[in-house]
Amino acid sequence: MRWWDIEPVLELEKDLFPEDAWSRGMFWSDLAHARGPGATRRYVVAEIPSGSGGGARIVGYGGLAAAGDVGDVQTIAVAREHWGTGLGAQILTELLRAATAFECAEVMLECRVDNIRAQKLYERFGFEAIGFRRGYYQPGNVDALVMRLNDPSTSVQGTEING
Repeated sequence: MRWWDIEPVLELEKDLFPEDAWSRGMFWSDLAHARGPGATRRYVVAEIPSGSGGGARIVGYGGLAAAGDVGDVQTIAVAREHWGTGLGAQILTELLRAATAFECAEVMLECRVDNIRAQKLYERFGFEAIGFRRGYYQPGNVDALVMRLNDPSTSVQGTEING
């Protein structure tokens, strides 16, 4: 993901997470830490051709933050019309590759307790539920399921997407 991807990512973010969408500033802040020798973030986008006019349309994105030997999946999103296509798995694969490159021994994430589709994806990659964060998602006051994956290098599979 690059700075010019922020606007289309925000459109998708607002569609998928209307109550607790990330702000423009949150994406800018994380992207500021995604380049150079001291990078601690990895953000990717998934694109498809946008028709006869050329160019591409963003249909998914994800981000990972690394601190020490722990990675944290910050966000993953896939446009509704691409649910069930394996795109979420491809994005997660790229984030786990990044965690491996950052030498993370484990990867953490929070997932809405009512997002069963995402939980099943994470479980397929070996994530295990380890707890809850009450009222984590605001303003809806929805709980988060905290999940952990030990040794992300053992779960990396699939194909690469644009970073």
